[in-house]
Parts: sequence; structure tokens; C-alpha cells
Amino acid sequence: MSQKQFSERIDVTPKAEVVIDQLRENHGELMFHQSGGCCDGSAPMCFVVGDFMLGSRDVLLGTIHGCEFYMAADQFKFWQNTHLTIDVTEGRGASFSLEIPLGLRFMTISRLFADEELGNLRPVDI
Repeated sequence: MSQKQFSERIDVTPKAEVVIDQLRENHGELMFHQSGGCCDGSAPMCFVVGDFMLGSRDVLLGTIHGCEFYMAADQFKFWQNTHLTIDVTEGRGASFSLEIPLGLRFMTISRLFADEELGNLRPVDI
């Protein structure tokens, strides 16, 4: 019996992987949370595991380069049909994310899932 291959909800660019490696070397194990807005807009934020308190309604979207990636359930309702790719660019974001002192910021690139992907998405607990 073969295992089902799921369409992933999240991915990461090689450029962002390099920054994640650098941050991991300096800070230890990392996790991400897609911010829901407020002061920093809607941005992926990187934290040391344990430094960000997850809420009971946060959704685990998947793992990028060895880091769990979460999003609030109410925001997930808007993004549930969207594939996310985490990238990095120069510029200072307005958040507490670990890459900010490097003069970089993570960003989310999104696209709608194709019909064949929608029927094969990795399930999440909401």
C-alpha cells in the first residue's frame, strides 16, 4: 500500500533557507508565525522556539527548512486556498522577527492552488 502524497501548503525559497540557516546558527531552533496584521502588516515572523506563545487556535501549516510554520485560524480562513512561499528581501520590517537586525525581512508570496492541488491538500487541525 502506498502513502498518499499531499500538496504542501507552504514552501521556502533557497535564498530564505540561507537566512534561516544563519539565524539557526546564531539563535538555535526556530519557528515561524504568519502575522495577522496590526503594526507589522501581514508578515511571516521568525522566532526562537519557545519565545512566541502560540494560541490555542493557531494552525500548523507545515514545515519550512526544519521550522514549523503557524498561522491564526481566523487568518487561515482567508488563506486556506492559497499556497504560500516564504522568501526574503532587503529592507527593515516593523516586527520582532529575528532577521530584522540583518537588514532583511521575510515576506510571503502567495498563489491560488490549482484544482488538482485543492483535492490533495495536507489537512490541518482548526
